Amino acid sequence: MTGQTTVNERLRADMAALVEGLGEQFRGIAELQQRRAQLTETVTACEQRIEVTVNADGILIATKLADDVLDLTLEEIAAGVTAAAQAAAAKVAERSRELMQPLLERKNALPKLSDIIEGAPDLGSLLPTAPAPPLTPPDLNRWPGDDDPDAHARRSVVADNDD
Repeated sequence: MTGQTTVNERLRADMAALVEGLGEQFRGIAELQQRRAQLTETVTACEQRIEVTVNADGILIATKLADDVLDLTLEEIAAGVTAAAQAAAAKVAERSRELMQPLLERKNALPKLSDIIEGAPDLGSLLPTAPAPPLTPPDLNRWPGDDDPDAHARRSVVADNDD
């Protein structure tokens, strides 16, 4: 029975370490969420005539235009705002990743379920990876699903580009 007791004690110790690690993870996540929520990034474009600020989610929260912005064409202004917003969103996303790095390192140091229970799956590997969203606007001349042969049956009767 001492062999069984040793295995049980080891399992209890492993589970206690896992639970303690999870508690630390949750506390760390809460702290990082607070810090991340405060992140913003500001970028200028068009020789500093356009300034945009995005929040931690990359959402545009402020736009400032210099007095001489009207020296630019409307197309240049639109392209400048878009480029600056995308650059600011990329910068704030990088800062978010940097902020999360210590937490990810701690997470990777924790034992996996498969380390504790023989034959258990690695649950992290089962999670799907979301595709990156596009950085260009949709083609407004195409109806979503036009490549689908059944798309016409699902089209709105009031769509402005129905056949």
